Amino acid sequence: MLSGINFYICTSFMSVFVVDDHPLMREAVATLVHRLTPGTPVIELENVAAIAQAVEGHGAPVLICMDLKLPDTEGLPSLRELKRYCPDVPVVVLTSLSAVDYEDLALQAGAVAYIEKSAASTQVMDVLQTFLNLEQEVKAPVSVQKLSKRQKQLLHLLDKGQSNRDIAESLQISEHTVKVHLWRMFRRLNVKSRSQASHLARTQGLL
Repeated sequence: MLSGINFYICTSFMSVFVVDDHPLMREAVATLVHRLTPGTPVIELENVAAIAQAVEGHGAPVLICMDLKLPDTEGLPSLRELKRYCPDVPVVVLTSLSAVDYEDLALQAGAVAYIEKSAASTQVMDVLQTFLNLEQEVKAPVSVQKLSKRQKQLLHLLDKGQSNRDIAESLQISEHTVKVHLWRMFRRLNVKSRSQASHLARTQGLL
């Protein structure tokens, strides 16, 4: 379905793809994106198959926001396939499927965040803002020494082997916020795992 697509193309349009078969939901997400980043093109798509043509016409997006319940998708398998072809594009799942049943599976499949459609618009905006701002943040290489105070706290807790739940309790934040912070830090350090982040911090004398 997505084979042969080059998702590594850089685009000056910095578009956002919203994949949902409900027009009102696509419009709502587009409105939130425009509040956060006025002028950002939002490409509204009804199904996963339409992503191929969208990439050809607009280039690779900086963010994909997709439902798991679409006419042409089985949900998680399509998410995995999408991430194989666009590993560098963050995918936020916005769906009516219960987070209790699907959140962990979606994150394992490559999503960077999982939001239920029943969530408040402020929560959706908070997640979108995190990943819309990331593109500008990662343009210049960042030394471990220049990490934020919060990111250095995360490194210390990771080095202690703490789980996301442990970190959330230690920092008095939600597990979801921990996941977002970790994803941003991994991208900022150009690492893909907790062990790589800890190793980099140790080699640079932070730990």
